[in-house]
Amino acid sequence: MAREFTSVGVVGLGTMGAGIVEVFARNGIDVVAVEISAAAVERGRATLTGSTDRAVAKGKLAEADRDALLARVDWQVGLDALHSVDLVIEAVPEHLDLKQRIFAELDRVCKPEAILATNTSSLSVTEISVATTRPNQVIGIHFFNPAPIMKLVEVVRTVVTSADVVADVEALCERLGKVDVTISDRAGFIANALLFGYLNHAVSMFESRYATREDIDAAMKLGCGLPMGPLALMDLIGLDTAYEILDTMYRRGGRDRRHAPVPLIKQMVTAGLLGRKSGRGFYTYERPGSPVVVPDEHTPVTTGGALADGARATAKVGIVGSGTMATGIIEVFAKAGYEVISVTRGAEKSAKVCEAVKTSLNKGVVRGKLSEEDRDAALGRVTWSATLDHLADVDLVVEAVVEELSVKKALFASLDEICKPGVVLATTTSSLPVIDVAMATQRPADVIGLHFFNPAPIMPLVEIVQTIRTSAETSATARAVCAALGKTGVVCGDRSGFIVNALLFPYLNDAVKMLEASYSTADDIDYAMKLGCGYPMGPFELLDVVGLDVSLAIQRELYLELREPGFAPAPLLEHLVTAGYLGRKSGRGFRDHTKR
Repeated sequence: MAREFTSVGVVGLGTMGAGIVEVFARNGIDVVAVEISAAAVERGRATLTGSTDRAVAKGKLAEADRDALLARVDWQVGLDALHSVDLVIEAVPEHLDLKQRIFAELDRVCKPEAILATNTSSLSVTEISVATTRPNQVIGIHFFNPAPIMKLVEVVRTVVTSADVVADVEALCERLGKVDVTISDRAGFIANALLFGYLNHAVSMFESRYATREDIDAAMKLGCGLPMGPLALMDLIGLDTAYEILDTMYRRGGRDRRHAPVPLIKQMVTAGLLGRKSGRGFYTYERPGSPVVVPDEHTPVTTGGALADGARATAKVGIVGSGTMATGIIEVFAKAGYEVISVTRGAEKSAKVCEAVKTSLNKGVVRGKLSEEDRDAALGRVTWSATLDHLADVDLVVEAVVEELSVKKALFASLDEICKPGVVLATTTSSLPVIDVAMATQRPADVIGLHFFNPAPIMPLVEIVQTIRTSAETSATARAVCAALGKTGVVCGDRSGFIVNALLFPYLNDAVKMLEASYSTADDIDYAMKLGCGYPMGPFELLDVVGLDVSLAIQRELYLELREPGFAPAPLLEHLVTAGYLGRKSGRGFRDHTKR
């Protein structure tokens, strides 16, 4: 039988500590809330009161329940108040020496059977535990912010943590309505080990001016369905906190360069640009602590009209290809009012593409998202062709053929001969260098990447990929076309993976390495990223959907271009692909889909 916790102590009443106090008090457990001074206690009390008042205002908490919750909290100055609690959770800043001093004092104050827990997100629980004479009763209980809302708790056991202590804490998490994942003491645990490499990489993109802060954040929100972009998330976490976590992970985690904090982070911390809490970080906020972003000197200036920034007029569009992407792009342009010429290799393929577009448009009518008149008008704007010569007078060509460089270069050489001067030639490649395609023509200034995401009619993002030869007019035209399509266009340079894949796939690869090292299970890693970080899918769910072969090919391209050791494909991913375990499409990947 798991022990019954009737009272707990919480040390440190900042945002995280006050949230943990609320979690326990909401679940009928008496809490002794401790800070270093009376002023700090009052700040913690104000945080809890504000949170519970908001819950009452939103109808999520009855006034009587709020009053009962607040009555369960005993606010105290000093650790001596914790002499009779069953469990203590420490939630002070991420400094090892500070935590060790607190645990040494807790060891003296608390009753012998009390469990001592740390909420650290990156420091060694083992190093904290040895400051006590009871390391077997020390454990990590890592809540996520905001603690009352986030479902995940990482339970971190050291090599000497008692099995009974682990079982008792797991039962407590269940009582609190949390989903726990139990793991061993390793830098970053699950969520931060996967999250902070990705965040650091995003800052590196911004630091090198590869893309703007707005475009990096929009790309990951719209392209991956993430609740926040990486730079906005850094501001929420706090750049000082992020720096400490990255630095700790770099030192404790084998000195992986991907966890070495990007120099810009340290510079911003030194300058006092800490994110929301200071009122300015990567973005500028209405006031310190406010979530409201206000314009600053880096905010993009919107132009007065589609053609105001030098964009060329675009009315007729040619789309080359017969696959899923080409079909979706035809529908997108036709619905947006463009005259479309669809070119495939033969009348049979044209007929299939035409039927696919009709089927998709009909689904839109059935679902009430499109009127019959708009459907008929869209279809009426499309001309079906099997020859590139029909593209002689279009204003824009979008290529969506097979992802083979030789095929694309041959196509662009033909387009160069056929199309009139000034036509924008766009490739939808997701992984090949756009400059290689551009140099197959005599007009590289007119060539750009327009990377639509699948399914094109639904996904709101387009990556606009500029080469070093792309002209300003071509870029402006691409941005204007994306706006006219109702898409969000994000501009980036011609580098492997562009924004989304360059940030997404190293994170997925890291998850595979974590599984390969037997640190955790695929289920627990997926739970950690969905429940702890708000991701719509866990990494292994996503890998099985994308296809392990596709994922491996993208990861290989990233590694070949960037030569970053941390980007080398995980051997387990290579082995699964070799074995034919490609994900859902083959019936088996990281999970067996034949039994579902």
